[in-house]
Amino acid sequence: MPQEFRRIEVPLGERSYSVRIGPGVRHTLPEVVAELGAARVVIVSARPRDWVPDPGVPALALEAKDGEADKTLATVEELCRRFAEFGLTRTDAVVSCGGGTTTDSVGLAAALYHRGVPVIHLPTSLLAQVDASVGGKTAVNLPQGKNLVGAYWQPKAVLCDTDYLETLPPREWLNGYGEIARCHFIGAGDLRGLSTHEQIAASVALKASVVAADERDSGKRHILNYGHTLGHALERATDYAVRHGEGVAIGTVFAGRLAGALGRIDEARVAEHRAVVASYSLPTELPAGPSPDTLVALMRLDKKATTGLSFVLDGPRGPELVHDVPERAVVETLAGMSPAPRDDLTSTADTKGAS
Repeated sequence: MPQEFRRIEVPLGERSYSVRIGPGVRHTLPEVVAELGAARVVIVSARPRDWVPDPGVPALALEAKDGEADKTLATVEELCRRFAEFGLTRTDAVVSCGGGTTTDSVGLAAALYHRGVPVIHLPTSLLAQVDASVGGKTAVNLPQGKNLVGAYWQPKAVLCDTDYLETLPPREWLNGYGEIARCHFIGAGDLRGLSTHEQIAASVALKASVVAADERDSGKRHILNYGHTLGHALERATDYAVRHGEGVAIGTVFAGRLAGALGRIDEARVAEHRAVVASYSLPTELPAGPSPDTLVALMRLDKKATTGLSFVLDGPRGPELVHDVPERAVVETLAGMSPAPRDDLTSTADTKGAS
């Protein structure tokens, strides 16, 4: 059992839950299952089976694959079929173990099956621990865009075991740092120089406070999408050769430059965006390939873009969602972010890990 861990509450009334952070916290899974009163669980894992402790009740283990290619409605349907074959009921539970794509797909399957069964997340990547597993957003992709089909379904608990991170390849650390870097500009303060444990806790605490204030993206929660509009477009434009955290990092630099172009922030603040992202050894320029016109077309498909092009941008009142951003300003800002040498984004492309 873990000797010491950090607990952060996500206060949502009857949907409240705890995020436990620290080495060995996965071993509290039987305690969480017992608190739920679940008679059985389905464990959906993209990791070796022994990464998930015995939940203390009869369990069905299903294999999953991390990665955007398997984050589809077909995956969700297959999971729901297996739940039904096992006889899972609303009084039972589902456990996910893997990166952000596994968290998203399993969370959506849990939300849809029997119109909702309890789900517990054991995120194994830095990106999943700092962001994807917390907040209740679940979604899968369509050929037309990323995360276009989903539901809000809060987990019953999130167990961020930092022991899992010991196996991450270098590029997966960068993938998580992309989300940590953008936290600098949405209220977390400067997380550079902190331990990984502290960075995870600060990121989760920020997200918990935002989600508690706006669970369903009607207002403040939009700030969590800082850097994501361009980030998602880059993922799609490169067929996911640009990873999520890398795209968010580039999108964060872009958000700073666009806010500067619109007169919302001064040059020092624009420069700060690039400096913070670069300090995590993340890319700060566009990759070679996608044209500004292609990226603009993809950004128009963003879920926030209800009228024209929409971005979360820094400004005098802090980060906020800005609608109807002039296309010319967007294109000129993109054009000013000259492509980085191709090796900058692909030097670790042969390294595979959680997403």
